[in-house]
Amino acid sequence: MGQNKIYAGRESDDEPFRFDEAVTRVFPDMLQRSIPGYAASIEAIGSLAARYVQPRTTCYDLGCSLGAATLAMRQGIAADGCHIIAVDNAPAMVKRCQRVMDEDDARGRSDTSVEVVHGDIREVAIANASMVVLNYTLQFLELADRDAVIQKILDGLIGGGVLVLSEKVVDDDPRVEKLLVDLHREHKRRNNYSALEISRKRAALEKVLIPESVAEHRERLTRAGFRHAAVWLRYFNFVSIVAIR
Repeated sequence: MGQNKIYAGRESDDEPFRFDEAVTRVFPDMLQRSIPGYAASIEAIGSLAARYVQPRTTCYDLGCSLGAATLAMRQGIAADGCHIIAVDNAPAMVKRCQRVMDEDDARGRSDTSVEVVHGDIREVAIANASMVVLNYTLQFLELADRDAVIQKILDGLIGGGVLVLSEKVVDDDPRVEKLLVDLHREHKRRNNYSALEISRKRAALEKVLIPESVAEHRERLTRAGFRHAAVWLRYFNFVSIVAIR
């Protein structure tokens, strides 16, 4: 796994964040150093898969990147006849995710099949689903597209199906928001990001990542028709929400 030095080497803050080959090479390191609580969210996805995935249903990892959530679901699923569809729109991510899944296939640890798809999650059909994961994915879509994606997921889930939605959020209280931002910056400094790297990465993400509040996410889930939704994990301004049809 490479160490993320992308923002140390850039000459300016003008370039927006992209899931290209350079990011793909250092992505696991970037996640672990940048998103507090990330490992806990992946672990819980496996636990939720064991509890909620039903026999002969499909699971979806939308915005799968290198497939960490896909693997967690695969290893957690106890039901028979299930299939996972992992989707990402970045060719470099899809290529490496497929390699990860091939390596997992070679170990023979699971009978659950995985299909890695290069595509736009807004265009992927959701059907006969008992579990869907959006792990830090919705935040990269335009605001106008988010309601339709959540509605499509709800419509494709069977009764008792579950959605895991992890996102960076903003707090409604400006003073609390400033505190959370400062704590997150300190977290990155403790993980050996320089002040320049932190500043450049923030500038790059601001062009493509549009966070919302927890209340806005919960309202969207309720409008779509989810019967139950709650934050089960929060670390600074990063949350994971579980929603049940």
